[in-house]
Amino acid sequence: MKKELGIFTFQDLLELYPYRHVDRTRINLVRDIHPEMEYVQVTGRITQVEVLGDKRARRLVAELRDATGVLQLVWFQGITGVQKLVQVGSEYLVFGRVGYFQGSPQITHPEVEALSGAAVERPEFLEPVYPSTEKLKVRGLGGRQLGKLTQTLINLLKERDLPENLPEAVLDYPDPESGLAVRWLSRYEAYRQIHFPSQPAMYRQALIRLKFEELFLAQVRLGLIKSRRHRSSRGVVFGQVGELFNRFYTHYLPFELTGAQKRVLKEIRRDTGTGRQMNRLLQGDVGSGKTIVALLAMLLALDNGYQACMMAPTEILARQHYEGITALLKDLPVAVRLLTGSSKSKVRKEALELAREGGLHILIGTHAVLEETVQFHRLGLAIVDEQHRFGVAQRARLWSKAELAPHVLVMTATPIPRTLAMTAYGDLDYSVMDELPPGRQPISTVHRFEDRRPQVMDFIRHEVGKGRQVYIIFPLIEESEKMDYENLMKGYDNVKAWFPEPKYWISMVHGRQPNVERDTNMQRFVRGDTQIMVATTVIEVGVNVPNATVMVIESAEKFGLSQLHQLRGRVGRGAEKSFCILLTTPKLGREARERMNILTETDNGFKIAEKDLEIRGPGDIEGTRQSGLLNFKLANIVEDRVWLELARAGAVAMLDEDPELSSEGNRVLRDFLQSQRGKTAWSKIS
Repeated sequence: MKKELGIFTFQDLLELYPYRHVDRTRINLVRDIHPEMEYVQVTGRITQVEVLGDKRARRLVAELRDATGVLQLVWFQGITGVQKLVQVGSEYLVFGRVGYFQGSPQITHPEVEALSGAAVERPEFLEPVYPSTEKLKVRGLGGRQLGKLTQTLINLLKERDLPENLPEAVLDYPDPESGLAVRWLSRYEAYRQIHFPSQPAMYRQALIRLKFEELFLAQVRLGLIKSRRHRSSRGVVFGQVGELFNRFYTHYLPFELTGAQKRVLKEIRRDTGTGRQMNRLLQGDVGSGKTIVALLAMLLALDNGYQACMMAPTEILARQHYEGITALLKDLPVAVRLLTGSSKSKVRKEALELAREGGLHILIGTHAVLEETVQFHRLGLAIVDEQHRFGVAQRARLWSKAELAPHVLVMTATPIPRTLAMTAYGDLDYSVMDELPPGRQPISTVHRFEDRRPQVMDFIRHEVGKGRQVYIIFPLIEESEKMDYENLMKGYDNVKAWFPEPKYWISMVHGRQPNVERDTNMQRFVRGDTQIMVATTVIEVGVNVPNATVMVIESAEKFGLSQLHQLRGRVGRGAEKSFCILLTTPKLGREARERMNILTETDNGFKIAEKDLEIRGPGDIEGTRQSGLLNFKLANIVEDRVWLELARAGAVAMLDEDPELSSEGNRVLRDFLQSQRGKTAWSKIS
């Protein structure tokens, strides 16, 4: 049980929850059985038993008759044993999942119990069905045996063994339907009723009590981490807005900041002026202007006598940040250097020396920034772009490059649904940029089936004829027997056939190219030397070509919603109207069709992220499975949003009033959390 189901203690057994219950409290009549029924329980007399088929496909078929009709019972395994148990003329209680064969109801491998003429003993509760494994079943520990073990444990437990762990302040909750205050079941009663409910309504009450408990405890733990960090973490103080920030803001800023950008800058100013370390997550949709906010934050650090660094996951993105930031700064007296794995030794040596001695103001780079040789004179701000691409340990190495931990701003262009932000990132302060800078035109997104390829190619030809550029994205590099769509190499040849040289020039970029070749091909497209780029998702983040107006995504059904949205964000960066074309096979599953519909209906990344979470579930969203914070046994942050909101509100109100849970009213919660310390792997972002 330890290895197969992770059951080490009685508490683990209590938390192996049934995945459904079956109603063994009622007897069905054969005539009342209908296709909507999943399980049935019938009493009757066996009137016929026979073995059918040959040795390779034998089956035992019996007929059970009650006063209203005949039910067929079928066994494919254990036939010899069943023949001894099931006798013609005897009466039995039969239970199992009902199916239909040639229009008549039947049960395959039913549970059969001989009746001796006495009244049928029926349980007083709904019978739980527990998960098990094949290994355990072979050893006689199937779902039914686990149920008996759990029932024995529940019967031995007293209320004092499962004391209340929620404070009095949250024991009453507003019923979502009536709005009236309702009291949660006690913890003891909730465990009894979730395993062996006396009626469906009691199971429902037990389920929401234990779901709320999981969510509330998670929010309290996160709140404690956050409030303790706020109180105890020391950080450098950016006490003034100085010359560099003001000059850039007044004379060099290329456009008026959006309301969202101004709001985030105020939050950063407030954080960095407190004397506590800032630890802020900045999430903004594709093109919302995060880079300008990052640059202004870095200038704030410089004005206060500190250095700043910015780390990106790829050389392409790091170089793009470097070129974009140096162009924005123009002739301001700010020393900026780029450091990547392919930096020449002379450039590298100069950058390291300047950083160490203080002559370098801003260092932009890839993972190379984390190397031991990179030391700063006075690092005050570390910015991490596309934070989900970096591990916790990698990010932590940045903090160790200064005596006093630098302020931290982690940025992501992948919008995080509110429910996910409240759980996976609940220990962070987080900012949302939900406005696009003025002048950005919405991208027209259309879904086309493969048979419309000629029209799509004509449209590309038309856009290229106007001097525009085009991305064509493929999901694979090598042919796969399991997948029936074109790979990148074959796709490249097809594109060349549609757009022959020398009239058209094409770049190809994918992850297996040598860095130099990939960067050369990318730069040719950035400079406008090629009109079409054929690529894999290596260009998902960080490529900024304002002249590119068309994004064609081949086999779009193979991509997730967030990835499709990220790819779409590579166009629409200039003043011209831009387009995204989703090409798929006509045979689409329900989920794939839903993804295409969502993309064509909205370009709001936050709405798309919420839908993505609904479709895929929290366990499949990148980076959340390992977080430790979403390993709820019962709660689901999508389906149980109402309870998550309630849990968060309760936890925030309680910690605002009593940050250390030191009051007598919160004693039960404090004692419970102390008893659980070390049992749960709570992960923090940095």
